[in-house]
Amino acid sequence: MTFVIKNTSMLIVRNRKDLYDFTQYIKAKKLTLGFVPTMGALHNGHLSLFKKAMEDNQYTIGSIFVNPTQFNNQADLIKYPRTENDDIAKLESIGCDALYLPSVEDLYPNGLECEPIKMNGLDLVMEGSFRPGHFQGMATVVKRLLLQVQPTRAYFGEKDFQQLQIIRHMVKTLKLPVEIVGMPIVRESNGLAMSSRNMRLTDDFKKKSIFIYQSLLKAKELSSHHSPETVISKIERLYLNSNLKLEYFTVTEEESLQMNQTFEISKHYRAFIAVFAGDIRLIDNLQIR
Repeated sequence: MTFVIKNTSMLIVRNRKDLYDFTQYIKAKKLTLGFVPTMGALHNGHLSLFKKAMEDNQYTIGSIFVNPTQFNNQADLIKYPRTENDDIAKLESIGCDALYLPSVEDLYPNGLECEPIKMNGLDLVMEGSFRPGHFQGMATVVKRLLLQVQPTRAYFGEKDFQQLQIIRHMVKTLKLPVEIVGMPIVRESNGLAMSSRNMRLTDDFKKKSIFIYQSLLKAKELSSHHSPETVISKIERLYLNSNLKLEYFTVTEEESLQMNQTFEISKHYRAFIAVFAGDIRLIDNLQIR
């Protein structure tokens, strides 16, 4: 396989063998490699990860793979936006070096099975409660991507904070030789967290969804005078008269993702929320203490 040199057109890698050739080329030159795994439908939140990876490393590669094993709702998998040509154009415009577009067979050569990855209970709360099997599918594909790409650093957004903590735990437990870098949530000007799902929102629900971030800011305000349980109760009541359907709202300690009875000064706490805007499910979170 012939590789393009830096500052020319982005290299498109479409199979595992060519990816191996690429990573060996990087290793032979003793260059650092940043990696941004995505499911495509790229927005400015994703691009912030790529830009950080490009700042930190001599080469940067992304991946686009809509992972079937992390969708417990098959309708959601079918509807998930796929915008490969636009995604490639966006990455080329910022100067990304390479993009891996694996097939299902590249990542699941023996069929769509998930690995029994231990997560220390991080997968049993919040998203894990409402999306059974989601994190086993996510952890399986992230592990396989990390092993195939062999990056120096891999970058993930804090919008999926529970996912980020599970990946950190997995990498530490399995002693994978990669640094995991978490990046802040990128928001629209109105505060709505950027998400690939936002493109499916109607104009009316785009406006109404501003309430998600507003309720997180309210939780932060309430946390200075109330217990976690009281904060949760007050925010839940706000959604009784909302046009959005609240699936869950909770406040947890960041490391364990467990709820405490009180806010301890030595720990960091984060509020997490999942709502339905019509039939579109949105998640968000905010550090509140």
